[in-house]
Amino acid sequence: MTDPKKPQISQRKQPKQARSSDSVAVILEAAAQVLAKEGAQRFTTARVAERAGVSVGSLYQYFPNKAAILFRLQTEEWGQTTALLCAILQDARKPPLRRLRELVHAFVRSECEEAAMRVALADAAPLYRDAPEARQAHSASERAFEAFMREALPRADDAARTVAGDLVISTLSQVGKEFSETPRTAQEIETYAQAMADMFCAYLRSVGRR
Repeated sequence: MTDPKKPQISQRKQPKQARSSDSVAVILEAAAQVLAKEGAQRFTTARVAERAGVSVGSLYQYFPNKAAILFRLQTEEWGQTTALLCAILQDARKPPLRRLRELVHAFVRSECEEAAMRVALADAAPLYRDAPEARQAHSASERAFEAFMREALPRADDAARTVAGDLVISTLSQVGKEFSETPRTAQEIETYAQAMADMFCAYLRSVGRR
C-alpha cells in the first residue's frame, strides 16, 4: 500500500514584476487573516481569494492549492523566528547560558504574541510537514543550534550534545506552544520563561560536568 500523494507546496511561479509581488503580498495578507479568523479546518482558496479581492484563477497563478499558501505562511513564520533565534545564539559577546536565557524569553514572547496564527499553522502542518521543502526550512536554525551547543558544552561528546540539543529544542517548542494557547499577561510570560530558562541552564551545567 503506497502513501497518499503529497500536495504540491512550492509556489507555482515567482513574481518578477512589482505588480506581481504586490499581488502575492495581498494574497498572503488575506490568507493570514482568513487563517486567524477561520482556523485551518475552514481555510480555503475561495475564502482567501474573496478576502484578497482577486479571482480564484488569479490566486492559482501563484499558488496551486491551499497547502502551498499555508506552507508559504509557515515558511515566513519560520524565517522570522529563525532570524530572531540565530541572532541571539550567534552573539559571541555574551556567554552561552546568558544567550540561552535570552533565547527562551524571546521564543516564549514570540509564541504568545502570535498564538492564534501559530496554533492554526500547527493544525495545518499535516498538509506539508513531510515535504522536502519543510525539512529544508529547518536547516538554518538546526545548524545555528548545533554550533551553539558546541560552545555551551565544549567538553561533552557529540552524542551528549545531540541529546541535550534535541531535548532543549523539543521541550521549548512543545511547552511554548501549549503555554501560548491560553492568553497570558506580560508578568506570566516573564515568570514562565524565567523558570524554563533556569531549568535548561541547570540541565546544561549538569551535562557539562559529566
